[in-house]
Amino acid sequence: MTSTQVELPQTTQIPPETAEFIRAVRERIATVVVGQDVVVERMLIALFTSGHLLLQGVPGLAKTLLVSVLAHTIDLAFKRIQFTVDLLPSDIVGSEILDQRTNEFRTHQGPIFTNLLLADEINRAAPKVQSALLEAMQERKVTIGNTTYTLPAPFLVIATQNPVEQSGTFELPEAQLDRFLLCHRFHYPTLDEEREILRRNALLGIRRQDRGAVARSEFDVLAHEPVASAEDLVQAMEVVHQIHVSETFTDHVIRLVDRTRHHPHLELGCSPRAGIALVKASRARALIHGRNYVIPEDLFALAEDALLHRMRLTYEALAEGYSGPQVLRGLLREFGAGVPTNGQPHA
Repeated sequence: MTSTQVELPQTTQIPPETAEFIRAVRERIATVVVGQDVVVERMLIALFTSGHLLLQGVPGLAKTLLVSVLAHTIDLAFKRIQFTVDLLPSDIVGSEILDQRTNEFRTHQGPIFTNLLLADEINRAAPKVQSALLEAMQERKVTIGNTTYTLPAPFLVIATQNPVEQSGTFELPEAQLDRFLLCHRFHYPTLDEEREILRRNALLGIRRQDRGAVARSEFDVLAHEPVASAEDLVQAMEVVHQIHVSETFTDHVIRLVDRTRHHPHLELGCSPRAGIALVKASRARALIHGRNYVIPEDLFALAEDALLHRMRLTYEALAEGYSGPQVLRGLLREFGAGVPTNGQPHA
């Protein structure tokens, strides 16, 4: 697929400071994390669109490190929750505590009151705990006792999940999966990237502490001074909403989503949130790539992350050996035959 870019005749242009903000963030992350450019792009898309992101991958692929680096790169409040089987909903949203000195209840706000929340290994918590995130992820509000509190803005949940280990885990329900704008699946680094990872790790050395020392990790080299402010992020979010989306592109999204609802191998197709996610993410991706318009390439690049976690195969399809990615790629091949892919914007 080529990507010849043609200027769209519009007055809205990408501000230079926004382009510089995106460049600075990606460069800072690259100083700590090797490769994973696509994952960084997906995290920025989630930030620019106020969407939530689910990261799936086996242990050791720098999922937690990436989110930590992002939190230190932009001046945002950051908290992390390590999900375990004994976690309670109050451990996330907070609770009312009786103050014995005044004999009155006071509200203790949980870690969900932040800008960027890392829900580490979210599938290890019980369904009751997972559901505690639903109101927060959808409405940006939580209820403690009889009082409803508005969460800080921006508010973003980035959750990680190990898709291999099933012992002691609980599968995320479709209602919660649908609330994630994107679900990105990690891949192993290339040979060159892994060589660079080992080279950097060998140079970390040790960190003296008290009377002894500990081996330094990648978390120890995080720069604590952010390269961008919350205002820079707000400006980028405003620019995303000015990215041009043609009626033709919207029609392509609608038809692709509709095909998932009528495919013989799919028991559950995509909800309208899937189309919303595709359009929002495409606008953010266009901005990251320096365009003020979306192109079909954005749709095809984001389709798997936006649609796959919202689809469920029939038992017959599973028995015949079909997989979700296989079905979706077949849909995209059929769908792509009627979609121009020369990288030019639609009129």
